[in-house]
This record gives sequence, structure tokens and C-alpha cells, in this order.
Amino acid sequence: MKDFVLQSIPSDLTVLIAGPTASGKSRLAMEIAAQGGGVIVNADAMQVHADWRILTARPSEADEAALPHRLYGHVTRDQAYSVGHWLREVERILLAGVRPVIVGGTGLYLTALTTGLAVIPSVLPEIRAMANARRLEGDIAGMLAELDPATRAAIDPSNPMRVQRAWEVWRTTGRGLADWQADTPAPLVPLSQATALVLVPDRDWLTTRISDRFDAMIAAGVLDEVRAALSHWRPERPWAQAIGAAELVGHLRDERALADAVTAAKIATNQYAKRQRTWFRNRMRDWTALAMP
Repeated sequence: MKDFVLQSIPSDLTVLIAGPTASGKSRLAMEIAAQGGGVIVNADAMQVHADWRILTARPSEADEAALPHRLYGHVTRDQAYSVGHWLREVERILLAGVRPVIVGGTGLYLTALTTGLAVIPSVLPEIRAMANARRLEGDIAGMLAELDPATRAAIDPSNPMRVQRAWEVWRTTGRGLADWQADTPAPLVPLSQATALVLVPDRDWLTTRISDRFDAMIAAGVLDEVRAALSHWRPERPWAQAIGAAELVGHLRDERALADAVTAAKIATNQYAKRQRTWFRNRMRDWTALAMP
């Protein structure tokens, strides 16, 4: 199935690849770009951050040297960055005329690219500070309860960052996020103009991959990577949301044993993969599913 799909990809269409973490998206993107040409474009909200290469499984320096890659590791830790920023950068790549192979696991990026994104005013700093404080205090249910019914019905209550975002929009603009999204403009890449693939891995296989990959991160020096960011650590910042970061920071601060930190990070990664699979299943029914491995 996979080989058949790869051989049938038109060379003149944008390629989109979605899939849960550790499912082999980056390797597939490189296969496609090597075979049919193009530039590999990141659609992972954590891989944009300059602080993390090992921790977020960004392409290696050798991979980046072998084929052109864009939008990886280019955002500094205190730089504001959102799906809107990402879309504007992707638009510039599209206008350059080289076929993009857009790959990542951030469902919001990919659905915004293919269905459009509402233009919402920036959140006021004081509102963001209030929202951060409530999230860190564990008051996600309280923020969720304050949202308008349409937004509350559409949002994933198990995703605290999405709940926080919706609450920030409501407090800043006085309009619910669902209302803003109803005014969505045309997408940059309609599905009719792309080859859209979503990886559907066997769960046991993916669990093993996640465990093996985190062990490989430890062996590759991820503790040194986290240690380098330790003096700047602010858990409420977007760059600090990388899975495994908080657990390894806890170890480096002598708050937990390394084995406990690694186990917790693997559990968090599996939970994230489950949320990703749910998003893809609900939002990407029109994409071509590829069973993995």
C-alpha cells in the first residue's frame, strides 16, 4: 500500500503528511522529496523551537544537509509564534514555486492550512498572564465552563492549551472562538490541490517506537540539551511544553530519579500520540490513510 501510494504521488502537487509522534513521518517525507523533488516543510509546533533538536526529534544535521528543510529550529525561546505565523511562512514557501512536502504532527497547523484559519486579534498580555496562572493552578475545568456553548462543544477538554487559547480569545475579544472560526477565509492549500497522507500506526508498534526513541534521546545527550536551557526555564512558555522537558528538568533539579523521569516522559508521549490519533481520526477523514509499519 505504502509503495503504491508513493509511486502514484504527482510531482506537481503539494504533499501533506500527518501522523502521531514517532510514526516515521520525517523519514517518509525524505523519501518523497528524494524521489520527486521538493522542500521539506515542518508542521510540528515544537520542532520550530531553537532550544530543542534531540528532545523534539527534529531532523538531524545530516538530514538537513542532504535535502532542503524549512521552518525547523528557527524560533527563539521568547519569540511569539503561533499557527498564524506559521501559515504566513508557509505561504512564502508556496509562492517560491518549489513543491513543498509539509510534514508534522500538529493537527491545528495542518487543518488550518487545508481548511483556513480565522483572523483573530492578538491576546492581551494581561489576559495571557491570567490564563497561564489558571492553567498552572489546574483550573482548566473552570476556564472551560466560562466558554460559550458552541466553543465548549467543539473543543477537546483534555487539551489544556486549547482550552486556554479559547478562554484567552473570549476574554480578549468578547467573542467565542467558534464564532471567530465561522468567519474563516479560504485555505492556502485546499485538499483538492494536494496529496494528503495520514499515517495510522499499529498501537503496540508505536508504543515500542516511542520507548526506544526516548532511550535513544538519552543516549544522544538530551540531558545536556535540557541542562543548557535550565537557567531560562519557565514552564508556562510555549517552548517549555515540549514533551519530556518538564520531566527531565525535574531530574536535573534533583526532584526525581532519571528512571522515573524517563518513564513519565514515555507515558506523556503515549498520551500525546493518543490525542493526535483522535484529532486525525475526527478531522482528517478525507486524507489517504497509510498503515504503519
